[in-house]
Amino acid sequence: MRRAAPYVLDMAELEHTDIFISGGGVAGLTAAAAFGQAGFSVICADPAPPITDAATEGSDLRTTAFLQPSRQFLDRAGLWERLAPHATPLQIMRIVDAGGEQAEARVAHDFDAADISDLPFGWNLPNWLLSREILAHLATLPNVDFRPGTGTASLLTREAEARVSLTDGSRIAARLVIGADGRSSAVRAAAGIGVRTMRYGQKALAFAVTHPVPHENVSTEIHRSGGPFTLVPLPDHAGRPCSAVVWMERGPEALRLAALPDDAFNAEMTVRSAHLFGSLTLVTRRTVWPIISQVADRMEAERTALVAEAAHVVPPIGAQGLNMSLADLRVLLDLLEQNREDPGARDLLRRYHRARHAEVLARVTGVDALNRASMAEAQGLRDLRLRGLNAIYSVAPVRRVMMRAGLGASG
Repeated sequence: MRRAAPYVLDMAELEHTDIFISGGGVAGLTAAAAFGQAGFSVICADPAPPITDAATEGSDLRTTAFLQPSRQFLDRAGLWERLAPHATPLQIMRIVDAGGEQAEARVAHDFDAADISDLPFGWNLPNWLLSREILAHLATLPNVDFRPGTGTASLLTREAEARVSLTDGSRIAARLVIGADGRSSAVRAAAGIGVRTMRYGQKALAFAVTHPVPHENVSTEIHRSGGPFTLVPLPDHAGRPCSAVVWMERGPEALRLAALPDDAFNAEMTVRSAHLFGSLTLVTRRTVWPIISQVADRMEAERTALVAEAAHVVPPIGAQGLNMSLADLRVLLDLLEQNREDPGARDLLRRYHRARHAEVLARVTGVDALNRASMAEAQGLRDLRLRGLNAIYSVAPVRRVMMRAGLGASG
């Protein structure tokens, strides 16, 4: 990555940039790549140095499935060529109901991308690998300056520019500040933007497993109670089929599972998977993530745009989270390329809010409903969920509309 030569910055000195991005997670780094590739000068800062190896303590073991529109944006940002060799295609989304008296599949329905497209639904990559490859690309962009280990200390906006102070004493004048700093966004708070949060009492365990039954590039979401158990294809590990798993459960149950010895955990997750892939074997450590839905009241303020989890958070269902974030970036970049003279103009940012906020609200509402249905404990509610799944799948036009909606397409 590009780093300025170390020196003591006089407190009266200002560094000038087109865009300052607060947050260096996958969304923030992708934003830096996209806006840098488009020719804007960019400074991106994050208080935590990125972890780019799965074995390192604290690495993000979750995976991201990039849906078709997101792949197009990654190509535009100059990233897809780097990511493609590591990506596992997702041709079929399989939804399994295992909500009977026993933890076994009652019904399985396949949603095949071939019904609506010549391409797969998406491509899956580990989050730690995404950080590694995006950082490698940023190092090739002379107009992008990434500063790991440096946080955003304060934000003051004016009509003509924003002033940002960093934790290392640096002071930046930017025409646009992008808040990509997560669900507890300091940029959002500094801009005075409120947020509505919905809590479920759930947590998600994220890890990877091997299994004897090949996944055949099928993403499988198994519903019983507490939340879905989802296996997403990964490349083989040590000669065995491998999948990333997100297992959502009520909070106390998730913590109990996280504390089990490996052998006991393997046994419980094999049962929870309805034995569809044979005996599952844990091959990474387990990480635990809180599950919420959250929507910012607005996605813009003076000289400020919110993207990704600073603007919206959804449970990990249907690969919506980061794909919604890349849709934010796509819309914002389109608008900025129409107004290069002033990328933080108030009318431009208002147009960004109008273009994204209603769509975000609709998707958060939809994922919230799906998550609540997946949590059903009572047998009658599980049976109702099964009937709903059967009804959607049995009507081909409805099935195709649902698949297109999941990709973010209309029609």
